[in-house]
Amino acid sequence: MAGGEQGEGGLDWRDGIVPVSRRFDDPYFSLADGLAETRHVFLDGNGLPGRLRDGFRVAELGFGTGLNLLALWLCWQSVGAPGVVRFTSFEAYPLTAEEMARALAAFPEAAAVAGPMLAQWAAGAREIALPGLQAEVILGDARARLPEWAGVADAWFLDGFSPAKNPELWSDDLMRAVAAHTAPGGTFATYTAAGHVRRALAGAGFAVERRAGHGRKRHMTAGILA
Repeated sequence: MAGGEQGEGGLDWRDGIVPVSRRFDDPYFSLADGLAETRHVFLDGNGLPGRLRDGFRVAELGFGTGLNLLALWLCWQSVGAPGVVRFTSFEAYPLTAEEMARALAAFPEAAAVAGPMLAQWAAGAREIALPGLQAEVILGDARARLPEWAGVADAWFLDGFSPAKNPELWSDDLMRAVAAHTAPGGTFATYTAAGHVRRALAGAGFAVERRAGHGRKRHMTAGILA
């Protein structure tokens, strides 16, 4: 890969900074500013922090580096309200704590608070406790694990790799499973504006809206369960 570095496991490192999945030939976060993109797409796209409250439930397809979790935690801390937000993520190809730490170093604000999450992950924990936030990472293929999940979410972060490179995570069946595990009035947001993804989400019961994307991405998609 031009400008890249061979890494351990399934990663290359673009410019020594951005982790790129060899399996999907796709970066784990925006090459421009992954934290800003997370805030624009997943937080703003779901109306956060305005909707956050004790017991609010967020679910995610694609845990990756843990950047979205940390952005949500920072967001909840900024609200300053009592209580606990709950976060569930589905991840088929987990990174090591060392890989996560290296990736998060690109975002000083996130890296500064990542220590407790990384320490628990390195110790083998997949239920992560942070002040004001309880997270669970469910390992395995989301197509199998999501339908058997007993929970529901008030907001979804749909953050898999590009639909063109990882179509399994954007199938009609999986989008129906997302809807089935969404609370009434629940929302989703995703960076992709691919037509077949929007149609799959609409077919699953969401009112789907195309919005302005982040950086060089012209559009993103968000919606609410109709």
